[in-house]
Amino acid sequence: MLRLLDRLEETLIATLMAAATIVIFIAVAHRYSLGGIASVFNYGRAHEIGWLTDFGRAGFMWLRSINLTWAQELCIYMFVWMAKFGAAYGVRTGVHVGVDVLVNRLPADRQRKVVLFALMCGALFTAIVGTLGATFVWEMAHTQQVSADLEMPMWLVYLCVPLGSYLMCFRFLQVAWTFWFTGDLPHHDHAYVEGMTEEDGTPAGTGHHPGEEVKP
Repeated sequence: MLRLLDRLEETLIATLMAAATIVIFIAVAHRYSLGGIASVFNYGRAHEIGWLTDFGRAGFMWLRSINLTWAQELCIYMFVWMAKFGAAYGVRTGVHVGVDVLVNRLPADRQRKVVLFALMCGALFTAIVGTLGATFVWEMAHTQQVSADLEMPMWLVYLCVPLGSYLMCFRFLQVAWTFWFTGDLPHHDHAYVEGMTEEDGTPAGTGHHPGEEVKP
C-alpha cells in the first residue's frame, strides 16, 4: 500500500511538472509567433509584396483565434499543487534543508528526543493546516466562486491544501515511526543520479565501493 502511495505521489509530481512545462512552452511559442507573423505582414505591406502580406494577415488571424489566456493561470495552479505534494515528497526522502548543527552536538539520547519532538511538531502543524484547509474548501464548495480565466470552481484549486498537508502529516508520522524503531532518518545524496553508475558498478555519487562497509 505504501509503495502504491509513493508511486502515486511521484507520478503526480512528475505529471504536473511536465504538463506545466509543455503549457508554458506552447504559450511562449504562441506569443512569439504572433510577433513574428506580424513582422512578416508589415514587411510585405511596406515592400508591396501582395502574397507575403496575405500570408502574414492569414497567419496572424489564425494565431490570434487560438485563445491561450488561460495558460498562465493553469500553470500557477499546477505549480501550487506540485509544491504541496512536493513538500510531502521532501519529508519522505529527506530533501528538505535542516539546520542540525546544535542537534549533532547533543548526547545521543537527547538527539533522539529532539528529533522525535521536531517530527511530531511537523506532524501537528501540517495536521492543523490540513484541517483549516479542509474547512476552507468545504465552505468554498458551497459558493459559486470560479477562477478568472479557466472558470474552474475555486474549491478544486484549493483542494491541494488539505490533501497535500494531510499527506505531509502522514509522511512526518511515517518518518517518526521509522526513526523510533530503527534510529534512521531519510537522507538524500545530492550527488546521486538514479540509473548512473561508476566504472566499478557503484551508484554514482554515493562515494562507496563494492565490499566497503557503509556506515549510517
